[in-house]
Amino acid sequence: MNSKRFTILLLILSLAAFMLPATAVAEEPKAVDLAPNARSAILMDADTGTIMYDKNSSDRLAPASITKVMTMLLIMEALDQGKLKMTDMVRTSEYAASMGGSQIFLEPGEEMSVQDMLKGIAMASGNDASVAMAEKLAGSEEAFVELMNAKAKELGMTDTHFSNANGLPVDNHYSSAKDIALMSRELLKHPEITKFTGQYQDYLRQDSEKPFWLVNTNKLVRFYSGADGLKTGYTSEAKFCLTATAVRENFRIIAVVMGAPDAKTRNAEVTRMFDYAFSQYANYPILKEGDPIGTVEIQKGQVPTLELKAKHQYSVLMKKGDANQDIRHELQIEPSLKAPIKYGQQIGKLVVYRGDQVIKEFPIESPADVEKASWWTLLKRATGKLFFVD
Repeated sequence: MNSKRFTILLLILSLAAFMLPATAVAEEPKAVDLAPNARSAILMDADTGTIMYDKNSSDRLAPASITKVMTMLLIMEALDQGKLKMTDMVRTSEYAASMGGSQIFLEPGEEMSVQDMLKGIAMASGNDASVAMAEKLAGSEEAFVELMNAKAKELGMTDTHFSNANGLPVDNHYSSAKDIALMSRELLKHPEITKFTGQYQDYLRQDSEKPFWLVNTNKLVRFYSGADGLKTGYTSEAKFCLTATAVRENFRIIAVVMGAPDAKTRNAEVTRMFDYAFSQYANYPILKEGDPIGTVEIQKGQVPTLELKAKHQYSVLMKKGDANQDIRHELQIEPSLKAPIKYGQQIGKLVVYRGDQVIKEFPIESPADVEKASWWTLLKRATGKLFFVD
């Protein structure tokens, strides 16, 4: 081989070596940026908490009126526990009526039902209604904020601190897209909330001389199929924010966008996240809301057993096209449960298997308070067992 041919061969080999890494890099799939204009975003499966998309979701940002998701959550829990009724009347204080920003224009001394207050919070983002409900539940907004922060800690919201009940600008008030998704998921465990958050328009004071027309600040509930919540937010610091939810064929998703430049962009990016989830994923149902889960014994309890039912749908998230055979589940209860047991206290877990592999664990919570039984109750129970003949 002459020197000229040898030189050409070396040149060809060098070019090939140079081009191979570039070709390999070019073939790697690029991650889809579903929310390019948002400061922070997350896409989550509501049933399992599985994250399908994440962008700076732990950044601490001003949440604006998305704060009201926690306010509504505490209201719904109080309703579930019987501490509050939808028909209860709520009196508006001077302080609550003084709130600016989005409001339903409550007058000092005006009374409105819990149901109508919820409408005002969920649809019109009423700052005044939020404070009125905070005072109703805790006596003062300050005391209610303590409950908000305690609940945030309970839910594992490590990048959140609340300073008021409505999200108006104030120091030391922040959250993150991930934390907002967590509390949104918890709120959706109360499915009746979507009767408020998913309604596009309604009236307050309808039978009065001055009916107040409500139009939902979340326009997606009208324009996106399956959207039925949850909460918008805007301040000059927070920019345009939204925690949104949509459901199709029992597959519910949560999309959070924070710090979008305008409402149109915010809605478009949430829509893109919704479209992605519904086109790429599906859920495999384990239990439907209301399905029996099992029975648990409570040692020394005022009641000896608790019947457990699914408070919401339980399912596992899968990529479309994945095989879903051999899915099974079992209830695992904490050993030797003793009274007292508090409502919402974790007492076990629902474990989902695919074959022999654990693919998901759901916490199982007590559906009621169980006080410790008196000695007389325990004596009668023991005596009954002693003399029982099968």
